[in-house]
Amino acid sequence: MRVWENLDEWQARRRSLEGRSIGFVPTMGALHQGHGSLVERCRAENEIVVVSIFVNPSQFNDPSDLDRYPRTLAPDLAMLEKLGADEVIVPSAADMYPNGYSIRLEPHPDDLVLEGAYRPGFLQGVMTIVMKLLNLVRAHRACFGEKDYQQLRTVTAMAQEFFLPTVIVACPTVREKSGLAMSSRNARLSPGGREKAARLFHALSTANDCAEARDMLEKQGMEVEYIEERWGRRLAAAHLEGVRLIDNVPCC
Repeated sequence: MRVWENLDEWQARRRSLEGRSIGFVPTMGALHQGHGSLVERCRAENEIVVVSIFVNPSQFNDPSDLDRYPRTLAPDLAMLEKLGADEVIVPSAADMYPNGYSIRLEPHPDDLVLEGAYRPGFLQGVMTIVMKLLNLVRAHRACFGEKDYQQLRTVTAMAQEFFLPTVIVACPTVREKSGLAMSSRNARLSPGGREKAARLFHALSTANDCAEARDMLEKQGMEVEYIEERWGRRLAAAHLEGVRLIDNVPCC
């Protein structure tokens, strides 16, 4: 496994891989089994597996959330090597944004719902960094998890709109035995909070409607941002112990 911090060196390496099928998993690090499933999917379907680790500052509307985001590079690299990744890109913010954030992609105002409404700048940041990464890697396939469902929809539409050659592959959410969707932020929950957080999935899956799901979660002490049904899914965001949780399930 090769690790690339210098983007010029990575681009030279990418040119040497022409003619081979490439799968790509973009991450912000703090890897868990959910990320592992994406790497395994790429490993099964492509000759070369590329992973990026980059905590993208432009998609954080809360600077304290960016500061608290876990950074675990050494164990992340060990996990990727065990999974059989071939190439890992670990760029700096200065390399990814050489002109600051002066050039960016903007979603349509009609798309500024849910995450786009509650996290100002989030969709812009996601679209911009994913466009940069897809251009750097020029993968045949890129795997994204369904847990971040709105992000998945946005990235898929962006790739189609700009005629990018990369196929965006949607991969199922990986859950703990409790039903809790795996997330890097789960590490900040206490053991009791982790158990309580699993009730988000339970409420989304069993409630008759969004209002009932909200009531179930608020009775558990969660601060609910939204629960809505869109795109054939029931989606939610809620806070517990200062940690923001998101999840979604198919609508019944």
